[in-house]
Amino acid sequence: MSAESITSSPEQTSTDFNQDLPLHIATLTCVRAGKSMPFAREEMSAIDKAPIKSPVAVNFMGLTTDEQADRKHHGGPLKAVHQLAPATYAKINAEFGLKVRVGTLGENLTTEAVNGLPEMAESTVCIGDVFQYGGHFENGQDTSNDDTSVQLRIVQPRRPCYKINDQIGQFTKVPNIAAWVSKQGISGWYFQVVRDGVIDADLPVYLIERPYPFATLKTLWQLSNSKEKFDANVIEPWLAIDCLEDSWKKVLAKKSNRIEKVTLNKNL
Repeated sequence: MSAESITSSPEQTSTDFNQDLPLHIATLTCVRAGKSMPFAREEMSAIDKAPIKSPVAVNFMGLTTDEQADRKHHGGPLKAVHQLAPATYAKINAEFGLKVRVGTLGENLTTEAVNGLPEMAESTVCIGDVFQYGGHFENGQDTSNDDTSVQLRIVQPRRPCYKINDQIGQFTKVPNIAAWVSKQGISGWYFQVVRDGVIDADLPVYLIERPYPFATLKTLWQLSNSKEKFDANVIEPWLAIDCLEDSWKKVLAKKSNRIEKVTLNKNL
């Protein structure tokens, strides 16, 4: 796949979120959390998230009622909250003839688009985007007098792992769905918490910052997984993104034709 085809996807030139901010883009339709429970391979997991029926506090580690069994690979400040586009399930179900329900794959947040805008998905959200869940904006100012609204920043995609196979495999025998999801680049994204607060279903979702409009998750996924190398002018803008989690910068640095030491940000 050429650099031109990666960086000039038709989806990115359609109606999107590159408008005056703040922009009301969605409604938060469901908030989910999970508890560590016995899982496949004699392991524990909290991948199966259940809807929360009342407001829940969010701090720098994520939803206070949410758990992660494998703290080495899940959770923490740079994986505090996970969101996944509901369309992911439609794609999986159509591809494999399944009926996997929303929430099965570990996401905390589900949204629905408003105002004729596209859904929050890998092709429409960017690294560095800051979203506010709650509040009310007029003339660019939050007029709700509510200091409990949560602000979240996208810092990395989620890497699909074998637990996706184990989770769906509890219900039916299927091929390696995790590999298919990875190839499609539809695994969702992780947020860093910018502002603590309280989150609940039916809150409005606003895009309030977009410092890197070129940096869609779809493009990042394609660059990272391409077997090709790219001109430095394609890769270097990504390496300059302060909030992009370091492991992704390391992958991208190896994709550049220019070989040089890359200084990574350790103070996210």
